[in-house]
Amino acid sequence: MAREDKINTAMVLAAGFGTRMRPITDTIPKPLVRLDGRALIDHALDRLAEAEITRSVVNVHYLADLIEAHLQGRLTPEIVVSDERDAVLETGGGVARALPLLGPHPFIVHNSDSVWKDGGRSNIAALTSAWEPHRMDVLLLLARRDRSLGYDGRGDYTLCEDGRLARRPSEGEAAHVYAGVSILNPALFDGIADRAFSLNRIFDKAMAQGRLFGVELDGTWMHVGTPEALADAERFLNEGRRRTA
Repeated sequence: MAREDKINTAMVLAAGFGTRMRPITDTIPKPLVRLDGRALIDHALDRLAEAEITRSVVNVHYLADLIEAHLQGRLTPEIVVSDERDAVLETGGGVARALPLLGPHPFIVHNSDSVWKDGGRSNIAALTSAWEPHRMDVLLLLARRDRSLGYDGRGDYTLCEDGRLARRPSEGEAAHVYAGVSILNPALFDGIADRAFSLNRIFDKAMAQGRLFGVELDGTWMHVGTPEALADAERFLNEGRRRTA
């Protein structure tokens, strides 16, 4: 990737209610739930900073004051808050509202609860290295179902030989699941008048044009959607440390 095309901005999605994580999220927002001694959102922001992402927009809604107070202690990446206290916008609507803060160039979107144990490389760096704007509008980070922890679904996408993605058939299964991190071309939001909508709408728009691609995550992705899954992820990380001690 040429230096002028280098991606240096990200959006971290932190506005959700974390309903499935209750009762933990009755009093703290899910991005501040701790895993392995750190808030989930810090796992995401640290990973972005390590991959030389210098600026991150973070959207807030539920228990927004707590998230803003927590972020004040961070130095890198630079944090800009997108305030959604006035509305529930869903993932796509949240990104659409933040577009003036994100700028006109492609950017990373990172779910604040997307966590994994890296293999031999930085998955964020691998994602940005694989980005080819001349043929892609969306590039998703994908986890293999058989290398994931806490995920019991039927998968999301089939990864084709050329890197393009196809949706799982409605009654079938797919080997890969969306790991909650992507690169987006902001032009995909042009013409969408709805205030609240899912990012799936953006993914499907790119897929219809043959411009939805994927990269396989190197490592173990952890689906921490519930208190039980959070405990499983904690045990997995602790056991990994014991094995390497």
